[in-house]
Amino acid sequence: MTVHAYAESTSCVQGGALRFHLTRASRAPLRGAVRVEDVATDRAVFDGEFSGPSWTLGVSPGWPSSLYRAVFAAGESSCEVHFVVRAARPSSPILLSMPFPTWQAYNRAGVPGESVYWTEQPTRAARVSFHRPGGGPPPERWEEGMIRWLGPAGYDVDYCSGLDLHEGRELLSGYRLLVINGHDEYWSAGMRDSVEEFIRRGGNMAVFSGNTCWWQFRLEDDGRTMVCYRDAVADPMATVEPGLTTVEWSSAPVNRPENGLTGVSFRRGAGTWGPYMRHMEEESYTVRFPEHWVFEGTKLGEGATFGRGAIGYETDACDFVEVDGVPVATGRDGTPPSFVILATADLRHWHRYGQGGMATMGVFTLGAGTVFTASTVNWGNTLHDPAVDRITRNVLDRLSRRVSGWEIIGTGGSMRALTVCDARLYGVGADGGLYRRDVSGQNLRWRRTGSGGGVVAMATPREATATRPVGLYGLTGDDRLVYRDPGEDASWTVLGDAPPGGVGLALVDGELWAATASGGLWRLPPEAAEWVPAGSSGDAVALTGMNGRLYAADAAGRVRTRLPLPGAAEWTDLCTASGVTVLTAHAGRLIGTAPGAPLRWRDPVPDL
Repeated sequence: MTVHAYAESTSCVQGGALRFHLTRASRAPLRGAVRVEDVATDRAVFDGEFSGPSWTLGVSPGWPSSLYRAVFAAGESSCEVHFVVRAARPSSPILLSMPFPTWQAYNRAGVPGESVYWTEQPTRAARVSFHRPGGGPPPERWEEGMIRWLGPAGYDVDYCSGLDLHEGRELLSGYRLLVINGHDEYWSAGMRDSVEEFIRRGGNMAVFSGNTCWWQFRLEDDGRTMVCYRDAVADPMATVEPGLTTVEWSSAPVNRPENGLTGVSFRRGAGTWGPYMRHMEEESYTVRFPEHWVFEGTKLGEGATFGRGAIGYETDACDFVEVDGVPVATGRDGTPPSFVILATADLRHWHRYGQGGMATMGVFTLGAGTVFTASTVNWGNTLHDPAVDRITRNVLDRLSRRVSGWEIIGTGGSMRALTVCDARLYGVGADGGLYRRDVSGQNLRWRRTGSGGGVVAMATPREATATRPVGLYGLTGDDRLVYRDPGEDASWTVLGDAPPGGVGLALVDGELWAATASGGLWRLPPEAAEWVPAGSSGDAVALTGMNGRLYAADAAGRVRTRLPLPGAAEWTDLCTASGVTVLTAHAGRLIGTAPGAPLRWRDPVPDL
């Protein structure tokens, strides 16, 4: 008497129609009741009847974009069919994707020839159809917690099926933030290409998921057949178009690690399966970068633990090393160099339960966009934890809108002068020492590398000229211009006098520029021996140069800019200085700090 049903598509637009196909194991008439419910609220939006082997649902234009389930009941039997209602036009900056490909991959797991699982069983299927019952959320409901949390938390989001991303460039263009939630393991090349292009062009992605983008699959039969051999030898595409072979994204012959999209991978992650899945409830994250905006408002300090149970049965991680107690991504596994590790969980003991490894929560930039990853399957089901709730809000709020401003990248170390030389950040501390650290968004420690030579402002040329080698140039408190090679054992050399009361120094095209406490701006041409007045400093308290332009932090708390012209020129207001009184620049970013303040950076663009 059991009734079975499936939908012709995993999503339908508001105001559209979705057709369902039904079968029954007996000869009894194929008729019964159907109810359609919004999974996010359990609210029924339709009650009616079906009769015969097909039934069409007219989707009201007023139904919210969400995940829905159609419950077909005949006698004492019933079945559920899940589908997404897409927004007819974007009504939110946030788009939440539902992992229908992963759900279909697990459908009828263990049944010979019916599922791409289990992984190494020779009876697994290489091709499965979306035209069959099942393919809905797994019993663990990894996605459900966040779906139910969003509305009450104040977030009205639009939904899509993961399959909608396969040719999703137009769909994604209407959104600011794509959210991946739960367990989104299977991605087609079209899905990945669309999402990567979206991010590179300035969109953002938040991955509240684990084991993300692990297997590549292909679509055939107008998108209704999912192909995943899991084996390059068996897949005929391996000799035709190797990049579309259905193996792990990181494996040959695809060789496209998912780290390039998510920053992390299950290769370095951990898993606990079967009877051992309960061990995930014992694990927590450890904070590694508490000053980062992701932790704002959590009151968590370095080394604090949070999110017990958020570490799901599968996690993702990047390869990293500890440098002075700070985790630093190595990039050896394909993780982008901009990846910043925010929290870690050491799960190497899980080798007894499935796969030992780590979990690394982080954030990085990809082109003009930003990607955050929680790196765990069960994040959305732990939103009752205050820290998990706050972090999720911070990510959604920041990445769903255009944001510019200063971002903390570590401790300021009470530096009174900054410059970048040989891609390393140098600072002169309040104690008179010279310190160094890599230019990175990671919260690295400063290392002492000699004497600061009494320097109060520093600059470095972009490239050497006949009169100015690449190195550290400084203004001292007793009005001298000094120079030092960047090597470990170098010493400072006096080059000559400097304008009195220097507070800022910049080097542009071999020409030195100095700002003084009295409000003057001075320049020293490459071949000259005397400083020449160049107008007003605009009340600068710090000065730097980048890409043929001067930047100054002024006494009013603003960053201003002007071209390095020989005579007087207007300073143009650019953005807030946010308390920065020490300034340098590198690779398109301003870098600054102040006594007792953290080290920050930002793009030199107007505030949004």
